[in-house]
Amino acid sequence: MTTTDRAALPAEHSNGASPHPWWANAVVYQVYPRSFQDSNADGYGDLAGVISRLPHLAELGVDVLWLSPVFVSPQEDNGYDIADYRAIDPMFGTLADMDALIAAAHARGIKIVMDLVANHTSDEHAWFQASRAGDADYADFYWWEPAREGTVPGSPGAEPNDWGSMFGGSAWSYDEQRGEYYLHLFSPKQPDLNWENPRVRAAIFEMMNWWMDRGVDGFRMDVITLISKQLDPAGRLPGTPGSAIATLEAGPDGFSASVPFCADGPRLDEYLAQMRREVFAGREGFLTIGEAIGVGSARAGEITDPARGELDMLFLFDHTGIDQGGPGGKFSPAPWKVSDLRGVFERYERDTARHGWPALYFCNHDQPRVVSRWGDDSTPALRDRSAKALALLLHLHRGTPFIYQGEELGMTNAGYTSLVQYRDVESVNLYGQLVRDTGVLSHEEMMRGLAAMSRDNARTPMQWDDSAFAGFTSAQGAGPWIDVNDNYTELNAQAQRSDPDSVFSFYKRLIELRHTQPVVAIGDWQVVDPDAEVYAFTRSLGKEALLVVVNLSGEAAALPPASAALIGQPDPARVLIANDAADDVVAALRAGRLEPWSALTYRIAEEEMRDD
Repeated sequence: MTTTDRAALPAEHSNGASPHPWWANAVVYQVYPRSFQDSNADGYGDLAGVISRLPHLAELGVDVLWLSPVFVSPQEDNGYDIADYRAIDPMFGTLADMDALIAAAHARGIKIVMDLVANHTSDEHAWFQASRAGDADYADFYWWEPAREGTVPGSPGAEPNDWGSMFGGSAWSYDEQRGEYYLHLFSPKQPDLNWENPRVRAAIFEMMNWWMDRGVDGFRMDVITLISKQLDPAGRLPGTPGSAIATLEAGPDGFSASVPFCADGPRLDEYLAQMRREVFAGREGFLTIGEAIGVGSARAGEITDPARGELDMLFLFDHTGIDQGGPGGKFSPAPWKVSDLRGVFERYERDTARHGWPALYFCNHDQPRVVSRWGDDSTPALRDRSAKALALLLHLHRGTPFIYQGEELGMTNAGYTSLVQYRDVESVNLYGQLVRDTGVLSHEEMMRGLAAMSRDNARTPMQWDDSAFAGFTSAQGAGPWIDVNDNYTELNAQAQRSDPDSVFSFYKRLIELRHTQPVVAIGDWQVVDPDAEVYAFTRSLGKEALLVVVNLSGEAAALPPASAALIGQPDPARVLIANDAADDVVAALRAGRLEPWSALTYRIAEEEMRDD
């Protein structure tokens, strides 16, 4: 849509819609504005900075810019706590700057998708202020409950139930002005909206229409699968006084999990279908993406089925949990196997094979850098090689790939060694809960966990060049809001842009393939060698077929038998894309081996597919 012509897709459908939606062969790029480009030397990225870097996105070839929140916010959760849905936070600029970004992006053929948080607002939002004051029009905009009978309001144990917040502590906070507790599945400054109230839904839909009319092309909806809570027949939340539904057993921190009762609730489909009708009916060229906490691939296939009229695609979390499971949750990283990752994607591809559509991602603002997580960043050469392997693996799956800023360069985890370097509310709060309050983890264990898994790993400033602060902000200004990764002097966009062997250039080729090769965009997906230590699958459409083989290891591996049979006599002319030269790929294949971090896509002959 930007620098590359996009091939017309054949009539055969792949997501249940006919004709194909425009995004079937598109690629989305996520911008986290506060860390992307600072234009006024205050240390925070802004909209003018994003506009100035649009040529980078155009050169890369992406079709959609997903913009993390820029609304007015107290920034408790870096903008995911919205205080005014119709105004731009001065940190990022003005509404006129937002209009200018929309126009500038559209002029380059890039669509704009805004990040919208509709499960909760900031406690500074006018709706919450009116609700806590008892205003009749807003009294039930949020979830309010009295203290438990016989307890002192605001004291431990007086909360309506024992749910824990995802950011640590109780999911309930006492409001002295109203004299009741309000529910917040995240920070106390992020009260949950009550979607059971039709006035809440109407207000959200009106706001979304306002932005669509202004020119945005859709929304990525944060934690949207939490908007419908499970209630008993009398409308009471689980575990609250008199409720017919009990909460789950509490963990070592004294709190129980809320997600089983709040994710994919009984009215979720109803709410999403209503949103589709009220906001998107009669519009064209839009995209809707949902962050799907508590939703698996089977449900994703239903929610993204075009016949149901809900969402276009969902971000699932199953693959992001394959390396977790210790006492500190994600901050206790665990070993993972290729079969774990392959199994997750196999289920997702299977459950959306004839209806629905996968959203493909490894990185975003909430996940650590994939090259540090599942690749090898121990040397620049291994970093680049494993970054390319992981990129090829993801982008050759069926679905829409998402690139997070800096992923196209192979940017790595932050490398922070001190707690004071972290800014993320989740990281800081859970350090207090897991180390100081409960002793679940030692200081050393938690620091290792933060270094591996903190969300701040993704939020270090974008590395544009080797000048001071990586070109993110002026050397004469306030300095960046969060420390720049020390490796920016050799890992940056300027160094990679003219290098045909760089990670950036490799991403450009992957995007071009999706634009120009329908088999890459919509071809059927089938796992190959399901028991092998390498990850292999085919893509096929009509008479075209591709074999993808990736060795996600620093050790050489044997070429699995089914993959070898499909390749037959290796031919360099059939190597579509790889992170080695075609002749080197063929030499390894003839020897029946895959080099460490080897990744290749190989055209399969028609007779080999028939034999298979």
